Amino acid sequence: MVKQSRSEKAGFVEVARVLLVDSDPASRLTLQTVLRAGGYHVDSAASAAEAVGKLDESEYELVLTDLHMESPESGLKVLAHARLMEYKPATALLTTYRDSKRSKNSNKKSNQAFLIEPEDLPELLTKVADLVSERATRRVERGLRHGGY
Repeated sequence: MVKQSRSEKAGFVEVARVLLVDSDPASRLTLQTVLRAGGYHVDSAASAAEAVGKLDESEYELVLTDLHMESPESGLKVLAHARLMEYKPATALLTTYRDSKRSKNSNKKSNQAFLIEPEDLPELLTKVADLVSERATRRVERGLRHGGY
C-alpha cells in the first residue's frame, strides 16, 4: 500500500519543495503558511546552520532566506551553500527593508540573489513561482547541452 502525503489527502499537488530560513518565528510561520497554501512543500529552518544541514539532506527547488539571523550576513552564507549543491536550487533573499534601488534591481533575471519583500502576498507567490520556473528552465537547458534529454 502506497502512503499518501498530507497534500494528496487534502486534494492538491505540491508545486515544488521550498526551504524557508528565518530566525523570526512569526515571520517563518506566516510565510510557511502562505507558501503551503500556494501549493508548495515547505521545510523551515531558524538558523543558517540548520539550513545548511537541510540543504545537505534534501533537494529543494527554491531556498528563501532572511539576510539577518544569528549574524548580519547569515543569509548570504545560506545562499552560498545552496549554490554549491549539485541540484542548483533557485535562491532568494527575503527582506522587509525597503530600498528603492535594490527593489528595482531585484526584478532583473539573473543567478544573483533575488530580493523578495513579503508584505505583498500575491506578489510574493508570483515571484516564488517565477523563480521555480526559471530554475526548471535552466535544468532543462543544461540537460539539453549535456545530452541528458
